[in-house]
Amino acid sequence: MKQKNKFQDNERVILKSTGEEVTILKFNYVPNLKRYSYTIKENPKTFYFEEEIKQS
Repeated sequence: MKQKNKFQDNERVILKSTGEEVTILKFNYVPNLKRYSYTIKENPKTFYFEEEIKQS
């Protein structure tokens, strides 16, 4: 099955809200919301959705 997420584990990305460059720790599909969430290495207790992240 092909995954439709935009970002992969260990990929460097930028948080749109702060402009901070971070590293993706892992991603999960959230069936209720029908979108992917991403956890970052720098703050593993917080997750972000694809709309909140952009390519570095």
